[in-house]
Amino acid sequence: MKKVILILFAVAVSVYHWGPQFDWPGQASATENRSGYHPPATDAASLELKRQQLDQREAALKAKEAELARLSATLDARVKELNAAKKSLEGSLAAKKQQDNDRFKKMIKIYKGLKPDDAAALMNKLDSKTVIEMLNIMDQKTAVKLIPLLTQPRVLEWTRMNLSSR
Repeated sequence: MKKVILILFAVAVSVYHWGPQFDWPGQASATENRSGYHPPATDAASLELKRQQLDQREAALKAKEAELARLSATLDARVKELNAAKKSLEGSLAAKKQQDNDRFKKMIKIYKGLKPDDAAALMNKLDSKTVIEMLNIMDQKTAVKLIPLLTQPRVLEWTRMNLSSR
């Protein structure tokens, strides 16, 4: 009996809460006429509004796509320019490096042509790094003639570098 009363109370509360818009089974809703047909006026207006909103979104997306395509083309052109500049710089750098190597080899030939005393006197006035590079490039005969005439710390540094590279 308590269950029945609780169920009736729940139904009464539901009816009060939902009011006339609550559709009971078998009962026509407030928005339906007797034939069961829903009036299309509000549906057509909301559909038209949604269509217009979708059209606006589509137009905005097309504009953004066009802008992205333009920016993409601009970036592609800029990348091509940068790659061309990079190749040009690499070519210039390689040419400069080759030129420096040629000059260095020319200087080595000049030092090889000097008397060992004169070459050693000049080399002792150069920085250690340059002297070590020169000794590494020179042939063994020339280096053997110069070693006794060079300052001992440079010769020892050169020796250590060559032995530690093993």
